[in-house]
This record gives sequence, C-alpha cells and structure tokens, in this order.
Amino acid sequence: MLITIGQILAIAAVLANGAVYGADMSAAVITRSVNKHLDDAAVTVSAGWGHYYGDRRMPVFGAGGVITAVLTTVVAAVAGQVGAAVAAGVAVLALVSWLGVYVRVAKPINTAQTAAARSGVIPANARALQDRWESVLPLRVGLQAVALAALGTAIALF
Repeated sequence: MLITIGQILAIAAVLANGAVYGADMSAAVITRSVNKHLDDAAVTVSAGWGHYYGDRRMPVFGAGGVITAVLTTVVAAVAGQVGAAVAAGVAVLALVSWLGVYVRVAKPINTAQTAAARSGVIPANARALQDRWESVLPLRVGLQAVALAALGTAIALF
C-alpha cells in the first residue's frame, strides 16, 4: 500500500513541477527571444503583467510540487524503498535550490516589473532587470529537469 501511495505522490509531484518546468522552459526558449525585439517599455509591461498573474497562480504548483516531492521521499523511506527515497530526495534538493534562485533573483525582479506595469512608470534599469531575470533561466530549467528526472526515477524504483 505504501508503495502505491508513494508512486501516486511522485506522479502528483511530476505533474505540479511539470507546470513550473514548462513555464520556465517557455520563457527560456520563446519569451527570451521575443523580448530581444521589444523596447524596454514593452518588455517591462509584458513581463510585469506576466509576473502579476504568474506570481498569483503558480505558487500552487510550486508549493504542491515541493510538498509532494517531500512526501514521496518520506513514504519511500518508510516503505524501505531506498533507491526511490534517494531519487526523491535528489528531487527535493533540486526544488529547494530552484526556490532559492527564485526568491533571491527572480521574485524581486517580478515585484519591480509588476509595479512598473501597474503604474505605467518604466524604470531606468528596465532592460537590466529583464536581462538579470533571464540570466538565471538556464539554471532554473536545469534544476526543474533534474527534479523531474529524479521523480521519474523514484517512480521506476518504487
């Protein structure tokens, strides 16, 4: 029974973190290229409103993904599934690292761009803010990919 619960938790973690991975991957592969063709005001307004909605809608996926990954780790350990526990633990470490990058780099920029979009006042450092936000996309995508691969491995090892 614990093995089935662990697998279900890991699948839920994959689904939740898949949403975050997809958002980051889309930003890295598509939006970053689009932004190069936009002026500072357009980038700021577009990013600002994107962050406005994203920061309100995405936490359920991010928090849900971390929580279900932690629960997967615990259930795997309790069930004696060492390989699955280690794999899920790797996912948790990757997700906590992703969260650290988000909180330290992305979130303050999200807040500034949201304020600019809502007020219509474009900051003088608008392009630098966007460039800094985009600079951590490869790391964010990589950490999410590690988490998803580790969760998939946990499912296979249960």
